[in-house]
Amino acid sequence: MQARMKSPALTLPGAMEAVRMLATATEGCSVPLATLELVHARVAQLNGCSVCLDMHTRRLEKLAESKTRIFALAAWREASYYTEAERAALTLAEATTRLSDRADAVSDDVWQEASRHFNETELGALVMSIALANLWNRLNVATRQVSGDWVAQYI
Repeated sequence: MQARMKSPALTLPGAMEAVRMLATATEGCSVPLATLELVHARVAQLNGCSVCLDMHTRRLEKLAESKTRIFALAAWREASYYTEAERAALTLAEATTRLSDRADAVSDDVWQEASRHFNETELGALVMSIALANLWNRLNVATRQVSGDWVAQYI
């Protein structure tokens, strides 16, 4: 495989710095980093982004997440390995990623469940983190970025 071009985040002046600033802001909130990484990995699964899936599973491993939790992520609803808060974050991530699947993409029920586990600042960080995951997935998939050992430098 070969990428169509370098990542737009690298070719557009200032883009990488802007995206990194947003990522830093989301990671600076009190949502556990493992939850954010689970969300990023799940969004990458949904969008078929091998670069992000590779990167975020490596980050989960670095955070000492079990292989069981990492491997079961694609079927998280049927697995008992995730907390209620993680399930709420994953539900919100799926709904926010699959906006065109239903008329009320992020239903009140989805939002209320997330609100039970996260305060407004944390919800803001989750929504921003989900949006960033989708941004990276769309950049990588559109330009056919190729995953590999090089992602280790970003974990």
